Amino acid sequence: MTPARALGALALGAALWAATLGRGAAAEAAGDAARGQHVFASRQCARCHLPRGQRGMGPALEVVRRSQGAYELTGRLWNHAPAMFTALKQEGVEWPQIGAAEMADLMAFLGADPKRDPWADLSRGQVVLVSKGCLKCHSFRREGGRVGPDLAERRAALVPPAAWGATVWAHTPRMAAAAIRLGVLYPRFSGDEMVHLVGFLRSGP
Repeated sequence: MTPARALGALALGAALWAATLGRGAAAEAAGDAARGQHVFASRQCARCHLPRGQRGMGPALEVVRRSQGAYELTGRLWNHAPAMFTALKQEGVEWPQIGAAEMADLMAFLGADPKRDPWADLSRGQVVLVSKGCLKCHSFRREGGRVGPDLAERRAALVPPAAWGATVWAHTPRMAAAAIRLGVLYPRFSGDEMVHLVGFLRSGP
């Protein structure tokens, strides 16, 4: 592919990403912070994330609850899940289930807003896909690992953000266990990496 065609493909992918993300955000019902506070308490989050000045196992509530993007929060949930899974397992508590609607409410309570996520940089998203080792377990367009599903075939699960957050939340304990079993480093996301990754995965056939 010539450089001009490559740039054109990236531009087209960015346009498709913007369109699909916009449709997904519009289709998603707005989360409710009050309901989200109930989700936070009922799903054991409030046991570890206490207000500043109170001793909790996890970061203070004010650290967890802050202005952030929705996909940014999803990346933070991904990072946090293994430690929380271990803590709950030691206490004999089952992994809390959070559906997409509840995740939207939880995101609202935690200050996450899709409008705060930047536009996806597809080239950066491709770098994230490779550098995080995703292809050691997953394939993408039939290239890569065979432990998990092909990520190109799961594009519909990536938007709206709350649906992706719920999928990530349900998937991470199994992912962490598989990483340990296979001797693969569990990937961590920082800043805007998750939104760039999602943008790349959504960027076309």
